[in-house]
Amino acid sequence: MKVLGVNALFHDPAAALVVDGVTVAALEEERLSRRKHGHRPVPFAAWELPELAARWCLEEAGLDASDLDAVAYSYDPALAEPADELGLHDPWDHLRQTYAQRAPSFLASALPGLDPACVRFVPHHVAHAASGALAAPTGDTDVLVLDGRGERASHLAGHYADGKLETLATQRLPHSLGLLYEDVTQHLGFLRSSDEFKVMALASYGTPQFADELRRAVTTTGDGGFRTERIDWGSLAKPRGPDDPWTQEHADLAASVQARLEEVLLELVGWLHDQTGARRLALAGGVALNCVANTRLHADGPYDDVWVQPAAGDAGTALGAALTVATDGGDRCAPMPGADLGRSWRDDELESVLRTARVPYERSRDVAREVAQCLAADGIVAWFQGRSEYGPRALGHRSLLAHPGREQNLERLNDVKGREQFRPVAPMVLAERAQQIFGRGPLPSPYMLFVHDVDPQWRDRIPAVVHVDGTARVQTVDEREEPLVARMLAAFEELTGVPVVVNTSLNTAGRPMVDSPRDALECFGSAPVDLLAMGPFVVRRPRA
Repeated sequence: MKVLGVNALFHDPAAALVVDGVTVAALEEERLSRRKHGHRPVPFAAWELPELAARWCLEEAGLDASDLDAVAYSYDPALAEPADELGLHDPWDHLRQTYAQRAPSFLASALPGLDPACVRFVPHHVAHAASGALAAPTGDTDVLVLDGRGERASHLAGHYADGKLETLATQRLPHSLGLLYEDVTQHLGFLRSSDEFKVMALASYGTPQFADELRRAVTTTGDGGFRTERIDWGSLAKPRGPDDPWTQEHADLAASVQARLEEVLLELVGWLHDQTGARRLALAGGVALNCVANTRLHADGPYDDVWVQPAAGDAGTALGAALTVATDGGDRCAPMPGADLGRSWRDDELESVLRTARVPYERSRDVAREVAQCLAADGIVAWFQGRSEYGPRALGHRSLLAHPGREQNLERLNDVKGREQFRPVAPMVLAERAQQIFGRGPLPSPYMLFVHDVDPQWRDRIPAVVHVDGTARVQTVDEREEPLVARMLAAFEELTGVPVVVNTSLNTAGRPMVDSPRDALECFGSAPVDLLAMGPFVVRRPRA
């Protein structure tokens, strides 16, 4: 089957294409439209489809819309209930439901030649679950989905066997761990449904002073579900304005919410494991992007293996919906081949862009070594190679790189990106070297979705990537899968004795991650980056 998956309704619109059970392309709309998250998660924007991403997926596979056997839409309006009956304050939610019901005609208009009758509605949390379990590198697995909301629930716990999902528990709204975390994100002055990762980072600066209050408000029910009662956040910490400095009570509140989230997740996975006895767990939904909680589940939970979908947020439901429909149609779906499922350019296309931009450039004889030399000299490098990543993490295709041995490089990179100084940057390391430096979290860790303790002997050697709590969000690199990145890391270690490089996303604050060569040149031109490595070509910052 040829199945196009589409996520559109809430946030992070995206498209993914599965052909005969193989994932061939996946891309978020923001990478093409250059609007962060595609659109805000409000009902008035729910009609916007990932038209650009969908068209690109078809072009990548050489297909027309008329060639598709199905379009899988990651929301089923037939399961939805009015927001007020669900206990949600969302007076315009009926618009969202109307747009979902009319999605087949909207899609047919956006993709000429598409038969609207081939659109299939896939329940939102089933799409999340499939993005975790059916895309995972292992077979039968338990699956846990937690996010803000779906049609009428915020959670799904189940088990996949032979590609089929058995749902064991769901949690009806308004109870939602995802919405709880969104609420505290907004209270702490960040953008909800966008900046939850900032709360996770800030939590490391605090202590869980308000844990008892949160334990009374957020409880599990013993049957796979939970309750989240309304919390008076202002009684715990004063609200913070977006431009206000954070205080210790803000960090303590973040730490308290993070701690209670981890406790509840452990209780939920404990219940799920008791039902199935399975060895493996797949995670999806926006809460699964909380890499601190993921590590806690791996370290203290009952499963031998925990796998997280790299596009765990709503963007991943485009892939999950497509995999669900393909499986239901009889295809045996292969694990996703990696997160590099987006656009790429041939060398001649890259050179054409450089010539058009009229910037001085060179074709390097060994771009990996040249980048390593720049990093060793304490330069910052914009690294643009291969296919772009699906999901929010830069994994060595659209990255900013720096020397981890210079403590000031954390502040320097946060200044380059225009973001808060409390936010950490991540280490990239060859998989075979990781165990010598990083502990506690699972290794290998190719998708940067867990945190790891940094060995005390290494903390002074790579201070730029060590967070205030002594951890780092590691990305391991397999030479067989990422030979160019591996060669760069090996060359850097040869020059410096350090087998780690700083890796953060190639973008600036409020902008989507760089996707195209033009995006890369714009970012390079507007930020104090020393070298742009784009394919085999290098562009250097002119010396002042």
